[in-house]
Amino acid sequence: MEVALYVRVSTNRQQQQQTIEQQLARLREHIAMQPDWHLADDHIYRDDGYSGAKLNRPGLDRLRDRAALGAFERLLLTAPDRFARHYVHQMVLLEELTQHGCHVEFLERPMSDDPHDHLLLQIRGAVAEYERTRIADRMRRGRQAKVRSGLLLPWTVPPYGSLLDPECPRDPSRLRLDPVKAAVVTQIFAWYTEPQAPTTL
Repeated sequence: MEVALYVRVSTNRQQQQQTIEQQLARLREHIAMQPDWHLADDHIYRDDGYSGAKLNRPGLDRLRDRAALGAFERLLLTAPDRFARHYVHQMVLLEELTQHGCHVEFLERPMSDDPHDHLLLQIRGAVAEYERTRIADRMRRGRQAKVRSGLLLPWTVPPYGSLLDPECPRDPSRLRLDPVKAAVVTQIFAWYTEPQAPTTL
């Protein structure tokens, strides 16, 4: 049986922690225990640094194109959220691959054809999406509160003449002047307030 793998991480921090390699190691270990499964190198699809909230991912696109050609019979992933963050996206992908004769299997949440398993996947997906929405909303409100209290800069691109700290670009206490550009700004204001002043730097 021809098998394909799909692995994904969404952030640079996750990439640095090598979670892609960790996912691959677990998936390969599982395949090694199945005597009739075969994994070709070109059937490993990966998306490094791509969010699971969107379907337009290069690795996922290649996987879907190859599945439509019947290149493999089974797709193996560690968990449903590696496939897609949103439940609706998960269902779209599962239905599409099933129509192409490809069975999808998750290591962490094995699923059979039993309707109860599909219902459980739906419930888990809905709960996970609810939790992500709550967390995103709390983070948004927290950032707004910090901006209002002056603890967070409201922009990521500084005004002309200012420099942001690369380690903490939103920290107002680390904002500093760019000596060269600040001199230009000072001269511009001088020209504006004193129209008769010399117009050369």
